[in-house]
Amino acid sequence: MDPVSVLDYRYGTEGMRTVFRANSYLQALLEVEATLAEVQETKNIIPKGTSKIIRNGISTVKRERVEEIESEINHDIMAVVKALEEKTGDAGKWIHFGATSYDIVDTARALQHKSAIVLLEKAIDDLLNTLAKLAKKHDKTVMLGRTHGQWATPITFGLKIAVFTAELKRHKDRLKEIKPRILTGKFLGAVGSGAAMAPHTLEVQAKVCQKLGLNEPLATTQILGRDRIAEMIAWGSNLSVSLEKFTTEVRNLQRSDIGEVSEAFDREKQVGSSTMAQKKNPIASENIGGLARVVRSMLYTSYENNLQWHERDLANSSAERIILPQFYILLEYIIIKTNNVFANLFINSERMKQNLVNAGGLPMAEAFVIALGKTDLGRQEAHELVRKITMDAEKNNISFSEAIRNNNAVKGYLTTGQIEECLKPENYIGHSEEIIDKVLGSL
Repeated sequence: MDPVSVLDYRYGTEGMRTVFRANSYLQALLEVEATLAEVQETKNIIPKGTSKIIRNGISTVKRERVEEIESEINHDIMAVVKALEEKTGDAGKWIHFGATSYDIVDTARALQHKSAIVLLEKAIDDLLNTLAKLAKKHDKTVMLGRTHGQWATPITFGLKIAVFTAELKRHKDRLKEIKPRILTGKFLGAVGSGAAMAPHTLEVQAKVCQKLGLNEPLATTQILGRDRIAEMIAWGSNLSVSLEKFTTEVRNLQRSDIGEVSEAFDREKQVGSSTMAQKKNPIASENIGGLARVVRSMLYTSYENNLQWHERDLANSSAERIILPQFYILLEYIIIKTNNVFANLFINSERMKQNLVNAGGLPMAEAFVIALGKTDLGRQEAHELVRKITMDAEKNNISFSEAIRNNNAVKGYLTTGQIEECLKPENYIGHSEEIIDKVLGSL
């Protein structure tokens, strides 16, 4: 059967796909039903010996049979219950006792969140490790800093990457804060009162969630509040912005007129363009940008899903079947792809040096403002003097370096040696190495 979605063959890892495969979801539902029965048996809600039969039966349920039953009764969870009942004899009548569908669905989804987040955390840690190594390796690699698309003051490539690293670390910290809220099950029944298993409901809920490694809610309706899922997708959307930002920097620095970094390119086989044979395009970074936008597009739906009539309606269900697998599969994929971009990034330090030279000393203007500002000239007058020198240099078509070397007003306050020291980009990178070390020390 030919796949319909590109998630089946083009984007995503098999590990994350497996978490959201139909069979995986079915097994999660069955696991919740079996665990519920085990806890209920300890509370004498269902007969002794029943839960073992139910537990043994879950491995024999086939998805095809569940789908067949669902086509007849038009209810997905009751189809699971009936398929399991067929495999468990008399014990089958105690399956799902006192539960409502979303006790099972939300708790099974929480198990999927749990597995998916493990994979996300691994991908984030790998990217953090790659960025940290890159930042340390290039802590002294001086390059042009740019603001508003214009030359600013010098920066090191290591500091640029350290800024990315610190941002990614914040995303990791946020995920840690979110996890207790998203990894939550529930067994409070049809409207959230827990009436069907009273007076044991809260004990059952606590024990089932504990056995499944989940948290329990303070209060719910028939379903867990979808603010939890919206928060998770908002976090991932925020992360996707950062990943696109990091790789957009690669795209910009790979521009032909800058050429300071570039994605890995297989010179023997890779084709950059179907018509322009010379092209080596930043296609991985561009791909990340496109998929990041898809991730963010799911945020609107996740917020809408938290709008429920009374104790619940069904409008969230269909949407979540679509957005949850897409969200996790695409997010993990672009984290991994971003890691591949930076792990294999070519750093053209010679081009960085040449671009600094070609700037004609303009990026060092602030260094002169500071140096002159420390003299009797004062900061404000120093700024105006340097500004005029830059304007005159542009008007006369000469470099800033030449103009400031020959400026008598400047020479009245700074020695030739001081002027030359101010013109060296490596002398104006401030606390870059210290900041990098602080970032790496926080990981």
